[in-house]
Amino acid sequence: MTLRVSIATIVIAGSCAVASAQAPEGAAVYEKTCATCHANPAADTRAPSRETLGQFSPESIVTALTTGNMFRQASGLSDAEKKAVAEFLAGRAFGTAPPLSNVGRCASPAPPMTDPGKGSNWNGFGGTVTNTRYVPADKGRLTAPLVPQLKLKWAFGYPGVTSARSQPTIVGGRLFVASESGEVFSINAKTGCTYWAFHAQSGIRSAVSVGAYKGPRGTAPFAIFFTDFEGTAYGVDADSGKQLWTRKVEDHPMARATGSPTYYNGRIYVPMAGIGEEAAGARPNYECCTFRGSVTALDANTGAVVWKTYTITEEPKKRGLTKEGVQAWGPAGGGIWSAPTIDARRRVLYISTGNGYSDPQQSTTDAVIAMDLDSGKIKWSAQPGTADVWMMGCKAENPDNPRCPAKQGPDHDFSASPMLGKRTNGSDILVIQSKSGMAYAFDPDKAGAPVWQYRTSEGSGLGGQWGGAIDDKNVYFGVNGTLQKTPGGMRAVKIDTGEEVWSKAPADKLCGTARGCSGAQGAALTAIPGIVFSGSGDGGIRAYASDDGTIVWQFDTNRDFDTVNGIKARGAAMDGPGAAVVDGMLYINSGYGGLVGRPGNVLLAFGVD
Repeated sequence: MTLRVSIATIVIAGSCAVASAQAPEGAAVYEKTCATCHANPAADTRAPSRETLGQFSPESIVTALTTGNMFRQASGLSDAEKKAVAEFLAGRAFGTAPPLSNVGRCASPAPPMTDPGKGSNWNGFGGTVTNTRYVPADKGRLTAPLVPQLKLKWAFGYPGVTSARSQPTIVGGRLFVASESGEVFSINAKTGCTYWAFHAQSGIRSAVSVGAYKGPRGTAPFAIFFTDFEGTAYGVDADSGKQLWTRKVEDHPMARATGSPTYYNGRIYVPMAGIGEEAAGARPNYECCTFRGSVTALDANTGAVVWKTYTITEEPKKRGLTKEGVQAWGPAGGGIWSAPTIDARRRVLYISTGNGYSDPQQSTTDAVIAMDLDSGKIKWSAQPGTADVWMMGCKAENPDNPRCPAKQGPDHDFSASPMLGKRTNGSDILVIQSKSGMAYAFDPDKAGAPVWQYRTSEGSGLGGQWGGAIDDKNVYFGVNGTLQKTPGGMRAVKIDTGEEVWSKAPADKLCGTARGCSGAQGAALTAIPGIVFSGSGDGGIRAYASDDGTIVWQFDTNRDFDTVNGIKARGAAMDGPGAAVVDGMLYINSGYGGLVGRPGNVLLAFGVD
């Protein structure tokens, strides 16, 4: 298996027609859409052979056709056709578990789970429910003087995938991480050996959250909570890997879970995005658009829905017929790409939203929204920019085409979680960075009133900004800017005022002339006292001194790794998830094949001798 070949090249642009079978059969879809390229891969060196494709999971193949860098070419395939060809290529049914390798299995059972609220833990996407991505010394147990001594301790390979998008969660000495193949692994955080694996019905790109649930005998054991790509949430016992419940939280065919669920006080808060409808809207026969972003609150014990709130409160209405006679709908959009943030003192949940898909423009797209924790009622929203309704294939202005916005927006989503930090006087502040290159601070005591704003870069409609970090004085931002001439770089500003402390250009790229090599730094940052960690599209993980931005340590992941579980694994682009620091160790994924980035499939663990 050659992991340098992206599964996103399943369909080669311009050379494969789109199938339209009413009752798709995998072999027929393959022959009609893909065989020209993959039966003769020598004709195009980017096209892996049929045999190579067979080594990937059906879930990762579907992900590639849905959100990979060939999703435009595959937008004419129905979900049924994508699943059919994926099952044909992989040789097994979608949602079925592959056999778990005996290589790297733990020799003894894991000790019972401990309370995730105690000890040295990184829980969920942001480490804590405030999503500041900051680890104090007593929790991380990794100090700035030790960082230059970090060495690779072990590597774990994700089987059958080309991206490592699920950020690891570490609680009670256990590491939980998911995969786009639908696997969730329970791993010994010190050694990397595997305790158990659970298989979901679809691929997973969100992080796992750990929390208590009420057991059958009234006990209070712990569970892990996550959402698969197609919008089903799961509760799984943390000790045994046994499924407790599942709940489909969104039925829209284009709904996809990218943001991680957040556990707080017996409830799971599940965000939902609408990946694919912006692309599907380019098809002349698609009635676009009807998806609306949402948050669903679930009972952690049973998975029962407590409340559900849409980011766009107005239901889509008919907006006219296209020239093909297809009904157009709106408003739509406002997907939630990131994990919700919890404000326990105010009993508020904060989320951020993406762009609109169809007119009319809404005040809750590209916005930060505050919802009541108990009821889901929207308390306020802050929209620093306007006029961002974006649809693939539309012109700058579209006065006579209801499928498109009247004016095409820049596609400047918020893809990061709002960070709930503290100013130096102890008062709270909300900070977030946008794909536009702007960072904003809001006052949660004044219904999201603006505090300051700072331009990190010129921004880019391609590539997310997945999260900054906040310590006791500063806020730190990576620069993605995929479409800029020189993407990448780091910024630090004062948390009180947004005044720049330092600014660093992107470091020399480690990936050289490799296809897709980029210095973009869109991956979420992680801070410890004196240090900020940033993963880059060039495959490098770097530690910046927080006082002046000097790089004090870096590691090049662009290579093959020997793994504790015997899976062939390679590092490459780093985007999306950031580093997790726990108990003197640092954990980070490498590999981000898709619309941006280069393929890889490895989890790396670093420590100090």
